[in-house]
Amino acid sequence: MSDAVADLGHARTVDSALAAGSAVLSSSGVPTPDVDAELLLAHVLDLGRGVLRARVVTRSALTADAAGAFAAAIARRAAREPLQHITGTAPFRSMQLHVGPGVFVPRPETEGVAQLAVDALRAAAEPAPIAVDLGTGSGAIALAMATEVPRASVVAVELSAEAAVWTRRNISAVGAENARLVVGDLADALPELDGTVSVVASNPPYIPVGMVPRDPEVRLHDPALALYGGADGLDVVRDLSATALRLLRPGGVLVIEHGEAQGGAIRDLLDADGWRSTVTHPDLTGRDRATTAVR
Repeated sequence: MSDAVADLGHARTVDSALAAGSAVLSSSGVPTPDVDAELLLAHVLDLGRGVLRARVVTRSALTADAAGAFAAAIARRAAREPLQHITGTAPFRSMQLHVGPGVFVPRPETEGVAQLAVDALRAAAEPAPIAVDLGTGSGAIALAMATEVPRASVVAVELSAEAAVWTRRNISAVGAENARLVVGDLADALPELDGTVSVVASNPPYIPVGMVPRDPEVRLHDPALALYGGADGLDVVRDLSATALRLLRPGGVLVIEHGEAQGGAIRDLLDADGWRSTVTHPDLTGRDRATTAVR
């Protein structure tokens, strides 16, 4: 532990601890040091951020135990362990999902992808439509569909046994009785549902194997199975297209998340497979983020 982190353990007011923690994270190259320090201190103190900010203004006292716990959390974040692994949760739409080693941490940009899936599911004509999330990871997209379209039945498919532990935990924690997990490969998933599904959604691995992410949080902590999609990044998308064609009813909708430079290639791939109405959608930053198609 660095001298700065050790000194942080001796902080005795909330404001001094927060300032020192932010400085340590900044010097370690963490992209959002002020926000991360605030979230970590709020986590340690079990407070909302609004209450924490009030305690900063009033220079409230900090116990030695809390200061030590905050110093330990800052040391982990300074080593570029993901913030969500330290707090144990990741916010996603209206939910707080449990995450940790072995599962991909859901990103804010995937919330927009989930919205496309939710919108398509809401528009389904069936009174009790079926939706499938292929490669569900933490269960983020599946649980967004299940909680926001309660008349639907949602199946989350995940290959990794390690990730499936988190999927099960999140399904239970969210209380989504209309969602269930199937552990298996998306390439041959759910033959019993062929031709009956209204929406298939997926955030598949789409990073080309030669493009290792620069961020240590991704490179060192997100599971490789959730990141890399072969030489061009589209190997799993090819399997996804074939499986979705099999699962979806006529008029059913496919929603795929992808990298910002992959929209054209994915539209070409889907068009060649016989999909209709392929459209690529930007995220809130204007970057291409998802492509939809109709069976």
